[in-house]
Amino acid sequence: MESTATAAMTFAVPSTKAQARYRVLTRPTNPFTVPAGGVAQRPPARHLCIRAAIPRTKKEETVETVREQLENCYLLAGINYKGFTVKQFQELRKTFPESTKLIVAKNTLVYKAVEGTPWETLKPCMKGMNVWLFVHSEEIPAALKPYRDFQREKKLEDNDFTGAVFEGKFYGPDEFKKLETLPTRAEIYATLLGALKAPSSALVSTLQAPARELLLVLKAHIKNLEEQQALPQ
Repeated sequence: MESTATAAMTFAVPSTKAQARYRVLTRPTNPFTVPAGGVAQRPPARHLCIRAAIPRTKKEETVETVREQLENCYLLAGINYKGFTVKQFQELRKTFPESTKLIVAKNTLVYKAVEGTPWETLKPCMKGMNVWLFVHSEEIPAALKPYRDFQREKKLEDNDFTGAVFEGKFYGPDEFKKLETLPTRAEIYATLLGALKAPSSALVSTLQAPARELLLVLKAHIKNLEEQQALPQ
């Protein structure tokens, strides 16, 4: 009887291996638990795929936003915003008129949006950290002035324009003076009215000049007319 009872008790208690198998079958393994070997298990691959899909969608949205801003855009400029605080950036945005938009986007995404277009010449300034200025107005100096004022007020000498494209031409940081001193529409019209006294053929050739050169051409033409009138008959 004693040996029989002992055998029954031994049969009722599962072995260590059986207990281990039982635990594996009834309790799922925590992927973040560090096993005895010291190497944590990685989460399932599907989580990685989901996280990768989210930034990809945001990148596509950014590229599309840049393309939308390029419609009816007269000038696109980059500004070095490294070191800007959130407060400074918010203040800067408020200084621009509604016709000017300030957008933060990576250089690679902006280049993807402008690639194959006349704006592609902006590539030389796509280095470092840029914020992008889209000007939807012919009044270029008025669009650039708010940032110049902000730059002087906040003493941001190092945060200068990194480049711009206007009428298909690239302007480096040392050439921005040309853009900031372009004639306004009113100045062009005033000079144009003065040129109406010229012969029609001369006026037509004058009107064929690019916008940034129009005022200089008109002034030179008017000066020529005045010199001709001053000659003795």
